[in-house]
Amino acid sequence: MNHDILKTIIFDQHAIIQRSKIVPRQYRFDPEANYVVTGIRRAGKSMLLYGQAQELVRDGLPWNRVIYINFEDERLSEMTVSDLQDIVAVQSELSEERGVYFFDEIQNVPGWERFARRLADAGERVYITGSNAKMLSREMASALGGRYQELYVLPYSFSEYLDARGITHSMDAILATHSAGRIAAAALDYLSHGGFPESLRMISPREYVSNVYQKILLGDIVARNHLKNNVAMQLLVKKVAESVMQETSYSRLHNTLKTIGLNVTKDSIIDYIGFAKDAYLLFTVKNWFSKFAEREAAPKYYFTDNGLLNLFLIQKDSALLENLVAIELMRRYGEQVWFAHSAKTGIDVDFVLPEAQTAVQVCLSLNDTATEREIDSLVRLADTTPEFEQLWIITRGEQRRLERNGHIIQVLALPRFLLEKPEPVN
Repeated sequence: MNHDILKTIIFDQHAIIQRSKIVPRQYRFDPEANYVVTGIRRAGKSMLLYGQAQELVRDGLPWNRVIYINFEDERLSEMTVSDLQDIVAVQSELSEERGVYFFDEIQNVPGWERFARRLADAGERVYITGSNAKMLSREMASALGGRYQELYVLPYSFSEYLDARGITHSMDAILATHSAGRIAAAALDYLSHGGFPESLRMISPREYVSNVYQKILLGDIVARNHLKNNVAMQLLVKKVAESVMQETSYSRLHNTLKTIGLNVTKDSIIDYIGFAKDAYLLFTVKNWFSKFAEREAAPKYYFTDNGLLNLFLIQKDSALLENLVAIELMRRYGEQVWFAHSAKTGIDVDFVLPEAQTAVQVCLSLNDTATEREIDSLVRLADTTPEFEQLWIITRGEQRRLERNGHIIQVLALPRFLLEKPEPVN
């Protein structure tokens, strides 16, 4: 590939990085490690790398050793894996010392992993981003030979969201009347619009999120997987959104699409859901009570950002609240988040965290007619499974402690839940 074009791309990117204002994120890089940074499109992966590049320069790294390539640049649209070595050659032309490589959305170049492994084997420092879960798959980990650490990036957490908006959220601020009111109002915005970083700068966050969704759907799902029936894919995502909070099987989704006249096979439904998960649009929570072989059969589906889910809902605040709680629990506990549903015992708990010995219900308000049923499920779980010592109910705005059958239940207002972990009950 033409080296002058590559140099222009690198210098153009330097200018972008230099003028970027970075909001600190809750992610940290080991200075001795190489990274594959992945997550949903527009979650802030690039800005995370911009911040790392700025930090390295502040620590003394010259800009001519910062080799940042964005593979979504149209000037690289014809690049192949055989061209990647030209990047290393250009780096040696820019500096006699080794560079630090930043490769943004490198999955656009098929076969990139062999090049990335070779760089790591040569002792180069490399940061890679991508918007496809297959980049963190077991197959990819094998291809990279354990040379890279994995970092999964989500859109803003609530504390990052408040930082980006300039809203103080110290403990004093949470408790003081005026600042607590600002935090509560911001929590409602976050509940509706989600945490895509760039959405905060937009007059219409919903329109911005809608554009992100279209890019995910048409680019990361339809085009990447060569789907011919994009209408079926769109309707499937809509039906999944309408089923948030419910256990949903492939058969149920298949039958739902059949009732509206779409002739899509069950195998296609399975593939389509896999594509949506690969693009980080969706994630699943499985039933803790199910046998191992049955856990994949009927999970709950959640959206990676509330703004995306809200594109499909009309006045479904309960679904938005549960989805946001699911995101936050997944952020904190990863794959150790489950729900607990047993027809035999009547237990139906929204989330259980076995490692944290915690069970969680979600409801808009304790005045809801279903509240006693949800409390009863928590208590029944605690009675039959003593390991669940902490019982929480997350509401939109109420904060108190309840006692039922000898068990303490902490009722947490959404802002407090998002900003602090409750103290264990003694």
